[in-house]
Amino acid sequence: MKLRLIILLFAMSCSFGLKAQQYSPTAENLASRKDFQDMKFGMFIHWGAFSVLSDGEWVMNNKNIKVEDYKRLKGIFNPTAFDAKKWVDAAKGAGMKYITLITRHHDGFSNWDTKQSDWKITETPYGKDIVAAMAAACHKQGIKLFLYYSLLDWSRTDYHYATGKTGKGTGRTEKGDWNNYIAFMKAQLTELLTNYGEISGIWFDGHWDQLDNDKDKTLKSKVDWHYDEIYSLIHKLQPQCMVGNNHHLSPIAGEDFQMFEKDLPGVNTTGFGGASISQLPLETCETMNNSWGFSITDRKYKTVKQLIHYLVNDAGRNANFLLNVGPMPNGIIQPENIDTLAKIGDWMKVYGASIYGTRGNLIDMQEWGVVTAKDKTLYAHVINKLKQPSITLPKLKQKVVSATLMNGGAKLKFKQTADQTIVYLDGVAMDDIDTIIELKIK
Repeated sequence: MKLRLIILLFAMSCSFGLKAQQYSPTAENLASRKDFQDMKFGMFIHWGAFSVLSDGEWVMNNKNIKVEDYKRLKGIFNPTAFDAKKWVDAAKGAGMKYITLITRHHDGFSNWDTKQSDWKITETPYGKDIVAAMAAACHKQGIKLFLYYSLLDWSRTDYHYATGKTGKGTGRTEKGDWNNYIAFMKAQLTELLTNYGEISGIWFDGHWDQLDNDKDKTLKSKVDWHYDEIYSLIHKLQPQCMVGNNHHLSPIAGEDFQMFEKDLPGVNTTGFGGASISQLPLETCETMNNSWGFSITDRKYKTVKQLIHYLVNDAGRNANFLLNVGPMPNGIIQPENIDTLAKIGDWMKVYGASIYGTRGNLIDMQEWGVVTAKDKTLYAHVINKLKQPSITLPKLKQKVVSATLMNGGAKLKFKQTADQTIVYLDGVAMDDIDTIIELKIK
């Protein structure tokens, strides 16, 4: 049995292309995890040279644009209307507590003054370091800053593009140099974690480019990503900094939170899901329309109600909600997005106490909605249409002493038994977005 376990652990480490490692998070890191779970709501920002083409962040791959042609964007990208304070103000106004900023996406363009490449924003007509501006604005306004970093690269020749699934049409013919590419990434990450003050997390993406088969969640990666070295480097440079990896697999040693792309934890409508839910802090990322990067033709905007329901459903599942904006090439966030964010912020000003600092998974998801909990209060979020004027919470272990509507404080009748707690809603005018019931417990 012991031999089987050793073989299994070895196979699991190999499936990610890494060496076996031990990871014990520091006290600072554990505190960051708690803060992360308390924040609940953040802003994702997809923006870079790809924004110029106004066709999403995958445009280089989707249109098979050759590297030499794509890099002409360096002479065009000039976001003169960019204002870091306005971006941070929009996040704060929406009730968001952190920002996850793209530093380098799959096209390899760096949004900071990296010394490792001239394919960067400081070589454009704009010439300014966006990461520096955002770090200063976030730190000034008390917003935590996470940095997205792409593991794959459609422009570099040392990346193993021959074994990758994407970026096949970008015209590269040279043989890759994987050790050089790993050294390049480590040098860039060192810059990001050395020159911009406190960074709350690194958000990796692109591992899936080197998997043999996306449908098999255990298949071995074609390359060794050197995660043991990379994760250790991050934790050494900034012990409180959390590491997450959007590999669509179960977390591995060295990771501090688990993310889910365009799906709630445990749900798999996109094909990206299916990974088991860990005990680490959780996060779902989602778009405001269908695109991450700015797309001039994408008008499939989600409603304020849909996005608040997404936030509430995440909180009920003990997860954060990371909501994306894709600013326009000039650096301005679309007015449609600003309007939606402001309306979410208005809702959060009234009902944020039922989201911030709460924990979920107290009871299973119900037909009527979800429950969040904080201290001696349970918040029952009724977000779905009721079949009868009451809700039932099964098998609550805590004794309920009162039930009131969160907005207005009207007292509600309830009945509690060993098997269930019923809250009666006769005569209650249900809120179109979320009727929240506060249950005080012993």
